[in-house]
Amino acid sequence: MTVKNDIIVGLDIGTTKVCAIVGQLAENGKINVLGMGKAPSLGGVSRGMVANISRAEAAIRAAVEEAQRQSQVDIKTVFVGIAGHHIKSMQHRGTLSRKNAFEEITQDELDKLESDMENLALEPGLEIIHVLPQEYRIDEEEGVKDPVGRMGVRVECNYHIVTGQTQAARHIIMAVRRAGLEVADLVVEPFASSAAVLSEPEMEAGVALVDIGGGTTDICIFEDGFIRHTAIIPIGGDRVTKDIQEAFGIMKEQAEIVKVNYGSCYPTESMKNQVVVVPGLPGRKPKEISLFSIAQVIQARMMDIIEKVDYEVELSGIRNKLGGGMVLTGGGSAMQNIAQLFTFHTGMEIHIGMPSQKLAKGMVEEVRNPMYSTGIGLVLKGFETSQKLNLPGNELIPKKEEPKVAETRREKVKEKVADGNKKPGFASNIFTGNWGLFKGFNEWMKDGEDFNED
Repeated sequence: MTVKNDIIVGLDIGTTKVCAIVGQLAENGKINVLGMGKAPSLGGVSRGMVANISRAEAAIRAAVEEAQRQSQVDIKTVFVGIAGHHIKSMQHRGTLSRKNAFEEITQDELDKLESDMENLALEPGLEIIHVLPQEYRIDEEEGVKDPVGRMGVRVECNYHIVTGQTQAARHIIMAVRRAGLEVADLVVEPFASSAAVLSEPEMEAGVALVDIGGGTTDICIFEDGFIRHTAIIPIGGDRVTKDIQEAFGIMKEQAEIVKVNYGSCYPTESMKNQVVVVPGLPGRKPKEISLFSIAQVIQARMMDIIEKVDYEVELSGIRNKLGGGMVLTGGGSAMQNIAQLFTFHTGMEIHIGMPSQKLAKGMVEEVRNPMYSTGIGLVLKGFETSQKLNLPGNELIPKKEEPKVAETRREKVKEKVADGNKKPGFASNIFTGNWGLFKGFNEWMKDGEDFNED
């Protein structure tokens, strides 16, 4: 069995679906997708958090088994996304005082400064998920990105620190372990989505990533290449589905179909004359619903999401520094006219982000959709973490080598000929040797029963 340390599995445990993506690192730094499995969350996840561990476990098992079947990888460890409105971010400044100003600053010193951030006092029930260094200050010099090799007495660093509820993290880990897997690391989902759809020039220029998922809308804002603000809004695409269900008195499955196939964020006059027919409940007549009315319901909920996103952008304090505008991704970003609605109400340039730019080969077409941005991003973040900490990857399932029937029979024939030639009185008889070969050939032509009995 050959161990493949370059095979990583990303597990996106979402409100509507659980998705497992198996990726292998290509030479160009992109991802070869070896397999993908997904399963409905079965009510085990609510607003991005595991609510029912047993149901979440069943969904995880189903998704991972399908991914394992497609990729032929023995999945043992996964990089898992964590979301939910409990995720918060803050800025904190760390300071390192050095004894010798004429010695070069080392990576070990920076690692020590970063690890000190893990000891920050937090409210009960919270824990630190990520500590991300931003720019450094050495003595009086501001804006240093890489202090290693420089000299100075006082080293300071601004850190972007992301926290979450300890209980929410434990529920995720418990569900994953019950499914027979180990969690290599927890990654805040907007960080993963950013890795999948944003380019380095966009992050340098300043950009707001908005991932509209099933149960949450995740926000991650970059400026000068660093994460400046992180937030998760507990409203997503499933809320739109529920609004349609309640507004027109139809079943949830029908509301989802109506939203995906006929929904729009902008009601227009032409829609008033167009209707969609939805089957009624057993014994009841079908319903005719105007596309204009459907668009009105969708627009109202999307406006709610846009207002909350806009508030977080303002809260970041760098709205006027976002030269890259706003990038929408996630399943909700596929809704018709959503970019126009965001542009109209935020005044920002809007772009739909897909993970295709980070894909090399494999199941590229299957996972090109924005709904897989988080899963692809988890694989990318997994490679980043594994290389830094030298973590083991997953292994290919060894192929069972089938015995070569013809070769096996040929060996049997040789053995029988050799046995025939060893009989007394036949050793020097050429005919006997040929007879033994002939006899062996006849036996070889049989069904093979005699050979199997040996």
